[in-house]
Amino acid sequence: MIKKIVKGLIILFVLAFIYAPILILAVYSFTNATQIGAIRSFSFHNYVTLFTTEDLIHMILGTIFLAFASALISTLLGTMGAIGSFYSGKKMSSFIRTTNQIPVVNADVVTGFSICILLVIVLGVSKETYIPLVIGHVTLCAPFVYLSVMPKLMQLDPSIYEAALDLGATPVVALFRIVIPQISSGIFSGFALAITLSLDDYFIATYTKPSTFDTISTYVVNATKGAQTKIKTALWALSTVIFLIVVLIVLISNLRAMKKTSEERKGGVA
Repeated sequence: MIKKIVKGLIILFVLAFIYAPILILAVYSFTNATQIGAIRSFSFHNYVTLFTTEDLIHMILGTIFLAFASALISTLLGTMGAIGSFYSGKKMSSFIRTTNQIPVVNADVVTGFSICILLVIVLGVSKETYIPLVIGHVTLCAPFVYLSVMPKLMQLDPSIYEAALDLGATPVVALFRIVIPQISSGIFSGFALAITLSLDDYFIATYTKPSTFDTISTYVVNATKGAQTKIKTALWALSTVIFLIVVLIVLISNLRAMKKTSEERKGGVA
């Protein structure tokens, strides 16, 4: 009994440590307070500012577009890399797996600075073309897509693909009709993770972004250094909106997974 109480208290402490700052920020986003510490009257002023300030709207839309574009490219490359590694020989598979781990372990600041040196300084690619920024985010996200897809491939029965070839299907047809549907959940997870990583990135964007473009991360850091109180408090509202969207996505994903598991169990019983 005592052990259960202690475990429960530890879990509550950890949850409070993680979510209390976010909940406090959410509460203050619905007030007229100019700083954390003194709650004034409740108001939607911060949300009105968030959705009516042109600079904020452009920054949010630009960040979302960048995240989706980078995630699409990363998902394509990461999935291709995982499939190629899975169906390659042991040496090649081991080489691909090892090289994929380097960007995952490597610090973002090193990746961003290296891409800036290679593309902008050595190759002379202009940062105003957005190419260094996109390549930097793809370099960040693609390895994580690989890691999301590979477990699904390892769960795949290889005899299904071989049976499709024996029945006359070409490798391309077998890939898109047999392999891809079986690993689609891993591909979707990798895509969602890539979007999250792109939205959250700061260091790579700092070194590779055009001077006239800001992501949410770089904008927030620059805004907190200035004296624009109105913008700072509007970012509280932005943080709350992002948190609520993430919670909603997680809930929907879990409900879908539970529904799918329930249907599979019913099918197995039937």
